[in-house]
Amino acid sequence: MIEFRNVSKSFWTGVQRKVILDRASFRVELGNSMGILAPNGTGKTTLINMMAGLEKPDEGEIFRSSRISFPLGFMGGVVSRHTATENCRYIARLYSLDPDYVEAFCRYLCGLEEYFDMPVGVYSSGMRARLTFALMLALEFDILLIDEGMPASTDVEFNRKAGTMLQDRLKKATVIIVSHQAATLEKFCKTAAVLKNGRLHMFDTLEEAKRLYDYQS
Repeated sequence: MIEFRNVSKSFWTGVQRKVILDRASFRVELGNSMGILAPNGTGKTTLINMMAGLEKPDEGEIFRSSRISFPLGFMGGVVSRHTATENCRYIARLYSLDPDYVEAFCRYLCGLEEYFDMPVGVYSSGMRARLTFALMLALEFDILLIDEGMPASTDVEFNRKAGTMLQDRLKKATVIIVSHQAATLEKFCKTAAVLKNGRLHMFDTLEEAKRLYDYQS
């Protein structure tokens, strides 16, 4: 479960204060996957980062009672000067998992060959995306956070293997996905919310959310 209680978040742009959330309160229960519709530039990534604990609210409280993933594609947890092997084993220990298993899983899925034992700092953006995606799939989470704006791998073989594994994870996990396209949410969610002017409007169905989103666009 993730619960926001009177959460506010804003940034100073140098010209004005941009409000991301204004005293938002909502809860996502396990088994109730939810999509959030919001235009680009309205704070989708900030919202998903707050859910993951990567950013703190200005006001209010966020409660978590489940194993919650880092956002799909998030690269902040990977240390560039370390090899993929070192990163996998370190992150496995953080989550109290078997380092041998996590390393072997990521080696198989990434297909980076000799690069797996080179510093991540020499990787292309696509190689880094494959590593972070593999790490998320190697860890067991109750809630998967997906930010549509995150970079994706262009490697066909990786996408095939990772896509199959992701579908398996989605059968067991609750998904929270932020996107600016309603069609993306249809693949994952039945309930949805719309982020508008700092307010999160909750709906029981995606169709209801789409009507408000289309009206404001």
